[in-house]
Amino acid sequence: MFLPSVLALFLYFPEDKSEYIPAAITCVIFLIGAILTMRLIIKISNREAKKAKELEEQLTKNQTTERNSSS
Repeated sequence: MFLPSVLALFLYFPEDKSEYIPAAITCVIFLIGAILTMRLIIKISNREAKKAKELEEQLTKNQTTERNSSS
């Protein structure tokens, strides 16, 4: 597909290692943002699951009371 020599043109390893600092800071910021977003999604999902379960229990109670009153 691509020759390794062609792919090697896109690699850049700086001599001054301090050039990695901004990239590391950006990576950490995005990692923290991703973790917080994931936790928020899980929290909202659990809340919605709890609401759905309560609604299901309420509907089940209504159905059983309707069956008992119609008998």
